[in-house]
Amino acid sequence: MSPILKRLLPRTLLGRTLLIVLIPLLVVQAVAFQIFYGVHLNLVSRRLSAAIVGEIATTVALIERAPDDAGRDWAMRNSWERFEIRMEMQPRGPLPSAAPPGLLSPRSSGFSDGLRDKLQLPYAIDWESDPQSVLVTIGLADGNLHIEAPRKRLFAATLELFLLWLLGSSLLMFGLAALFVRNQVRSIRKLADAAEAFGLGRDGGAIKPEGAAEVRRAAVAFNRMQERIARFLQQRTEMLAGVSHDLRTPLTRLRLALAMMPADAAVQRDVADMTGDVAEMERLIEAYLAFARGEGHEQAQLIDLAVLLGDIAAAARRTGNDLSLAVDNDLVIKLRPDAIRRAVTNLVDNAGRHGRHIALAARRNGERLVEITVEDDGPGIPPERREAVFKPFESQAAGGTGLGLTIARDIVRAHGGDIALEDGALGGLRARITLPV
Repeated sequence: MSPILKRLLPRTLLGRTLLIVLIPLLVVQAVAFQIFYGVHLNLVSRRLSAAIVGEIATTVALIERAPDDAGRDWAMRNSWERFEIRMEMQPRGPLPSAAPPGLLSPRSSGFSDGLRDKLQLPYAIDWESDPQSVLVTIGLADGNLHIEAPRKRLFAATLELFLLWLLGSSLLMFGLAALFVRNQVRSIRKLADAAEAFGLGRDGGAIKPEGAAEVRRAAVAFNRMQERIARFLQQRTEMLAGVSHDLRTPLTRLRLALAMMPADAAVQRDVADMTGDVAEMERLIEAYLAFARGEGHEQAQLIDLAVLLGDIAAAARRTGNDLSLAVDNDLVIKLRPDAIRRAVTNLVDNAGRHGRHIALAARRNGERLVEITVEDDGPGIPPERREAVFKPFESQAAGGTGLGLTIARDIVRAHGGDIALEDGALGGLRARITLPV
């Protein structure tokens, strides 16, 4: 398919379906127009024209052979009484020049051709001046014969009426098709909206199957998919919660055993190291559990980003971080607040470990996107490693677990957004979160 044709074709399913309906409809109407009007009505009009031409030719012959004015008057009166054709003799002069017929004006080529063949006299036809009659002027030897031939005897139907019938029937059929197709497409659109909302973490519940059988089957399959995914997430979370509980029990015993160790200076250093290892293991368990859970049970709601980021900034300042905050007004979007709080907090914690100053900002990027940026003045990350640090345990550094960036990206992508790492204005690293509104 050529690029020009692709640009001309509608992009929506509704538009393309209606185009599929419209093209055959136009072809059928064009064929009907050609067959009915171009063949049938043309044949009927020619036969009607032949009849009235014969009557005019007979009357003209009587007028030319009449011995006196009384004979001519009788012939013209007879034409009106028997054929409803009005005739009048006018002084000899040039034949009138009539305006050309309009585009939609009914015409009969058989009438004009018949006058030329039957009369062998000069004539002029006016199709436009009189709405009830076709005016004909015939040049005779001693004057001009003015004729008013009734239109109803020349045409079986008018072109306007036939075109109105074609247009009306086409609009009626196209309207019914559009109404039917729109109802079918609406079901598909609802299914697409539900899938998009589910992908953004906005659980709207099961959708009502409606529309064609195939669309209803897709809706039922989508509802079953939602149930399976929700059941899988719940089972995974419950299993990991059990694992976490089982792991905490021996860690608690280890912590108690270390606390009961004798206060011997020779072993206190080893005890402190082992206590730190236990704390590190507990922190790793919590981080892995949060990563695996992914805040899946939280429902999305409208949140003011200024308030949410203000709380995150206040918490970061309480831990001793130097943080500046800049948020645009009226940034109210639908998201899962605890999940986004965890993602942004992870980025702020990473920035605090690597830099002295942190800049947290949020702004609207067009009508459909919101950007949250976290940047620092630290050493940054080389461009070739920026994608690798999102893998679990790849970004582990002093004081970290190696899951902070992984959890943050997992949460943001569950909202339909993404995270990118780039060079920041402070000389360090900038993490840019993009979220759909």
